[in-house]
Amino acid sequence: MSQIIGLGGGGFMMENNPLLDLYILAAAKKDNPKICFLPTASGDDPGCINHFEQVFGTYPCVPTYLSVMHPNVSDMAEVLLESDIIYVGGGNTKSMLGLWREWGVDKILKQAYEKGVILAGVSAGFVCWFEECITDSIPGKFTAMNCLGLLPGSGCPHYDGQEGRPAAYHKLLADGTVSNGYAADDGVGLHFIDGKLYKVISSRENATAYRVSREMSGKTEEEALVPEYLGSDENFNKYIMSTLFKDAKLEQDESALNDVSEHSIQQN
Repeated sequence: MSQIIGLGGGGFMMENNPLLDLYILAAAKKDNPKICFLPTASGDDPGCINHFEQVFGTYPCVPTYLSVMHPNVSDMAEVLLESDIIYVGGGNTKSMLGLWREWGVDKILKQAYEKGVILAGVSAGFVCWFEECITDSIPGKFTAMNCLGLLPGSGCPHYDGQEGRPAAYHKLLADGTVSNGYAADDGVGLHFIDGKLYKVISSRENATAYRVSREMSGKTEEEALVPEYLGSDENFNKYIMSTLFKDAKLEQDESALNDVSEHSIQQN
């Protein structure tokens, strides 16, 4: 089973809310999954790496990171292919993909996908998995670019977070520059299994995802995809607590779970 969980925005890089990150960890369905952070899009920013380690160091997982700009391992394939989850951070999509292709990371990620490693990420780490994306990698404008092609169609993040993104997506779709695809507001995650949309989830109420398409006439349209809000007691227990914290029995573990539960309902 091949899985991709892409966030239009949110996660540890954008909000003080653990819901989406915990959902990603729970998707591995194993104790203490190994999660490798790829911060290439941010230029392997040390502050971003430190924040990842601090946040995920409090969760039931084994966090590590892989730097491509300043390699910190001799065998990138070994690190990535032995992970349970690969989490790609946000930043400049164009620069990230260029570095990946130069170092062969793009090919390793495809191997990881086929092996069953969960691929996840936010912003650049959301759109990179599609055939095409809408990006602001070039300052001052939104453009289309080819991506890894693990998911069919196109992707657009921050749909409610950056003025001009929806209009740019519709224009590029209308003129045939990009194909039909998905847009996601900040705080929304799209979970794909074997290339097909499986579930839409969110860390915020009233956030939405969209299926964006072009009709034969050239007119574009949006279909709203209402997410399941992870902050509700039912969904938090169903998708996070029952899997990620199922073995918590000690008092200190239960206390930690209460902290997570209370934190989960805070809105950014």
